[in-house]
Order: sequence, then C-alpha cells, then structure tokens
Amino acid sequence: MAAMSYPHLLAPLDLGFTTLKNRVLMGSMHTGLEDGRKHFDRMAAYFAERARGEVGLIVTGGFAPNIEGWAKPFAGTLATSGAARRHRVITDAVHAEGGKIALQILHTGRYGYSPLCVAPSRIQSPITPFTPRELSSRGIERQIRAFVRCARLAREAGYDGVEVMGSEGYFINQFLVTHTNQRTDEWGGSYENRMRLPLEILARVREAVGPDFIIIYRLSMLDLIPDGSSWDEVLELARRVARGGATLINTGIGWHEARIPTIATSVPRAGFAWVTARLRAQLRAEGICTPLITSNRINTPEVAEGVLADGSADMVSMARPFLADAEFVKKAREGRADEINTCIACNQACLDHTFKQQISTCLVNPRAAYEQTLVVRPVQGAKKRIAVVGAGPAGLAAATTLAERGHAVTLFEAAEDIGGQFNMARLIPGKEEFSETLRYFRRRLQLAGVELRLGTRAGPDTLAGFDEVLLATGVSARNPRITGQAEGEARGQVLSYIDVLRHQRTVGARVAIVGAGGIGFDVAEYLLEAGHSLTLDAAAWRRHWGVGDPERLRAGLARPMPDAPTREITLLQRKAGKPGAGLGKTTGWIHRAALKMKRVEMLAGVNYERITEDGLWVSYGEKRADAQLIPADTIVLCAGQEPLRELEAPLRAAGLRVHLIGGALEAGELDAKRAIRQGTELACTL
Repeated sequence: MAAMSYPHLLAPLDLGFTTLKNRVLMGSMHTGLEDGRKHFDRMAAYFAERARGEVGLIVTGGFAPNIEGWAKPFAGTLATSGAARRHRVITDAVHAEGGKIALQILHTGRYGYSPLCVAPSRIQSPITPFTPRELSSRGIERQIRAFVRCARLAREAGYDGVEVMGSEGYFINQFLVTHTNQRTDEWGGSYENRMRLPLEILARVREAVGPDFIIIYRLSMLDLIPDGSSWDEVLELARRVARGGATLINTGIGWHEARIPTIATSVPRAGFAWVTARLRAQLRAEGICTPLITSNRINTPEVAEGVLADGSADMVSMARPFLADAEFVKKAREGRADEINTCIACNQACLDHTFKQQISTCLVNPRAAYEQTLVVRPVQGAKKRIAVVGAGPAGLAAATTLAERGHAVTLFEAAEDIGGQFNMARLIPGKEEFSETLRYFRRRLQLAGVELRLGTRAGPDTLAGFDEVLLATGVSARNPRITGQAEGEARGQVLSYIDVLRHQRTVGARVAIVGAGGIGFDVAEYLLEAGHSLTLDAAAWRRHWGVGDPERLRAGLARPMPDAPTREITLLQRKAGKPGAGLGKTTGWIHRAALKMKRVEMLAGVNYERITEDGLWVSYGEKRADAQLIPADTIVLCAGQEPLRELEAPLRAAGLRVHLIGGALEAGELDAKRAIRQGTELACTL
C-alpha cells in the first residue's frame, strides 16, 4: 500500500557499482558531535537510529580536510589514519543496521571562525570576524591534496562515499565567483580558471578512491548574492562535474551570507525544487544522466514524492526531518505517514544551537543526538495512575511518553482541543507547520492509549487518587498596567495578543504593539499579511524576497518586491537595544527584515505613559523625556507571560505529588523547545 503511495520515493536507485534502497538522502547537518572524539559513540548511535529508520544514504556533518578548513578551532577534521580508525565505530554502526553513509568534506574557506582561515582572495566574510589569508598557488595545491587525503581516509574509515561541499558559499564556492575570487593567475579571471579548483579536486579524489565509491558533489545552483554564478556557469560546471567523476550531484541553494531565507519555516515547501528541475532537464537534453538531488524544505513523504514524480529530481535530500523523526522512511513505507513527527523548520534547537556552540537537537524530538541518554524504557515495577493537566506542548510530550512507557495516563485540557499556545502559533503566516506537530501528537495520543478529557477544567477533587500530577497549565498574558489601559479595553481599542489571534477581534489600520519579543513580531506579521500567507504562495514569496529566474538574473538575485503594507504598525519595547534581540539566532534577521520591508517602525527604550483615544503616549529614558504620541486605532499587548500555576498549592495541600513543566514552571519567552524537552525528560524518570 505504502509503496503504491510513494512509488518514486521508495524506488531503489542503481548507481552502477551499488544500489541505494530508496531515493532519500539524509542531508549533511552539523550537530556539534563531529567536533570531539568523546562524541563518536554518541554519533554512532545517532546515525545508526537513522539507518534503522531505512534512509537510503546518510551524509555526515562536515569534516574539514585540514586545520585551514576548520569551521572553528578544533572542529571535526579527518586528516590522519588515527582519525580514520576512530570513525570506524560510526560506519560499523550504520552498516550493522543495513545503511550506507558518506562523509562530507567541508572546507569553510573565509567562513572559518578561525585566524587560520584561507580563501582565493583576502576578502573578509560578513559572518565571521577573521580576514582570510590569500592562498598562493602552492597553497591551493596543498588544499587540493588535503581534499584527496580526506577522501582516501574516509574510504579507509569504512564510509561508502564522500560529499565534496562545493555550495553555500564555502571554500570551493568562493573560487567560483568574482564576488570572492579576484585573482589574476590561473585560478582566477575567466570562468574556466575559476572552476579549475572543483574539477581538479573531483578528478584527483576519483583517482584516489577508485570507481566503486560514491562521490557526491554539492553544487550551488542559486547563489543569491551579488556577482554570484550565472546560469550558464552553473550549467557548465554541472556538465563538467557529471563527466568528471561525480556519482551524484546534490544541488545547494544560497550562500550563508545571502539575505534571502532558504530553509526557515516561512520558506514554501520544496520552494527551490524548480531550479533543480531546470538543471536536470537541460542536462538530460544533453544526454547527461547523473542523478540530481534536490533539497530545502522537503519535510513530508507527499512533498518528496511530488518532486520526484514530476521529474524535478532523482533523489531528495532531507536533513532536519531526520532530527525530527529517525523513522521517517520506515513509517512512510509501512503506511504510517500519519505517525511521522514532522520537521517544522523552526531552527531553534538545530541551527541556533550550532551557532551557539551547543550540540544540536530538535524542538519536536528532544531525543535527537541524545539517543543514549534520553531513553524511553518500559516501566520497571508498579505502573502508576498519572494525571497531566494541560495539553500544550509540555503536557502532550509528557502524557504520550508516560503512556508509551506503560503508565495509565489521563490528560486534562480545559479547551476543546489540544495544542495550547501552538494553536495561536500556527495561525501566524509562515508558521503553518506547527499544525503538523499537533497532528502528530493527536495520533500519538491515540496509539499510546492516553485518556483525553477535553473541555475539562481539572481541580483538586478531579485529581484526587492519582499517584502523580503533572501541571502543564502554561502561561497567562502579563498585564503591563498602562495608565488608561482599562478605558481602552472598554472601548475595544486595547487588545491582548490572545484577543487578536485566538478570538479574532477586529484590529484597526494603525496599530501599536506593546512588546517586541517573539509574540510581538508574530502579531505584526499576522496583521500585515492579513490572511494571505506568502509561505503558501511560492510565486508571491519569491517576488517578496527577490528570488528571480537565474537564466535572466545572475545568481537568481532580483529586486525584492513586497506588497504594500496593509496596516501602519509601530512595534515598541521597554528595553534599550535592538528590537527582537531575543529571537532565534538564525531566523531573527528574517523577521526583522520582513517587518522592515513592510515599513514597520520599531522603537526601543520607551516608557509607556498612557493610553488615550488617540493612541499610545510614550517617553524615553529614565527622565521620561520627549513624550510622544503613537497614533493608534488599536493597541495590542504582547508584554510577556506569567506562569499559570494556581492549582499547585491546593494540590500539594491535598497531599498529591505535583510536578511543574513547561510554561507553568517558567514562562520567559514562550519556549516550546524547553517545554517538550522538560515533558519528555520528566516522563522518562517517573
């Protein structure tokens, strides 16, 4: 049945000397486990679980071929036979589960967060503080030899192949474009010279590893930067790479410094597959049949099947979806796609962790990269009757995990549906994926046998007789108590974010938003897009951000053409400094750019003086100087949250064992990552 549902996705791919069991690549994703010997056993467990989940081919996070290619000092490097021996624990674990795995060779070039970084020209990257050293011709030769040595060692370590990272603005990509290559010798100038590096690396790697070893070349199709590669250059490089020894071509999108989102949740699903489709069609017309892999925001079997069925690609790359669910492919094959824990592309626990030097995991699956320590084991000894109060993210994670372990679990929820704050989050344009998490938990509740009591407000009497009570009651909106607020509420001028999102209250044309945290930004985007989500309209999304036709516009970079704003919005915060400073490290810039494009005024360091019929009066600094009116038909309060835990004291007084999780324990900014992790961890210990 499932094979009929996903015939293209589950079809084997014959590479000549070996066959992949399906068309799914687990794309390279840096987790931080690569950067220390102590993590190799942990990395082996992480990859083995994905191999057991039946992914066709795994690609590791990036390993540098030498110290000049480091992502950061002492980052993962494969340059010696001793290091290759340490990798055996990984390859053996994957092969024991019937999987295949390739090592990504990643030389970061000028993106290296290291004073040792090197590049074709001495041009500093906007995302690192170090200016690279310009390589001499001899220096370039040393880098080529390092790539070859790394590939040879990968084979020695038991890998089935390597991926040569030539995309995303890293070292090889830097040689290809005049934006970063201003050389005048044989490695610069004409495109023939600029593409010498990848072709030389590829030819020598193939010679070193032999014909029966997978070589994936990751090729940048759409640089999305000024002076990036033209389409003719991309096509010529693809031709030469295909004929020069690559087994597979993995198509990359955007440099890391590009100011266009490429993998965030607001990017349309499979939003760049059309570029791979164009490249594939042109290569096939020339008789070049090297399989092409497409990537970026492919997160369900249906989406993956669609891009394969319409001929856009021969294989799909999914990275973060395998953080969210190691059994993605197995569930699809067994007809259990409704049980897949879908990646919502939030970046909060994966990429944000990477850029904060933390081990990556997953908001919706806190076991990712913690397979050895966060283990869901059957209950040993007596099973308990456990009540969970609140069916938001924390309560859902706790209830399902407890029931899967064997406890008798009753989940109480005062509302008529599960989800808590997620039900508001999924209304925000660009956050539609949050609905998938609720779909997943609904199915998991059924399978685990949790007794679900919706529309039930639990109290001490309701909860009497349970062995344990978990309070996952969430948060309430903080009241900023601005002078004149009550009168404004009475006339419908002052609303909370809950009024706007959950209760769909009418909002005027001029809006002042009090609070510039994550909720303030979400409310602004919700009000600006006015029911039309760019994420669900790929053509409008491309116009908005400036993604153009690469055959007409170099590197696919167009002038952004956002629609005119539907409202006049002012976003305010008490704190001095940049509004939205607490937003995700890898997505905050997207939200700030989106609001700027819609001409939202952002004010920081303000005091809220009073609300009048004309709007909100503010002042600045400790002296409360320069009182100013922000004209507003509607004032939306997004001033933070407070834990909702009024049940705790009476339950403890009644002698019940009570545990607080999620927002009920700590409000802060709404943090589903923390909530799901806390719910899962506690459930594993009771």
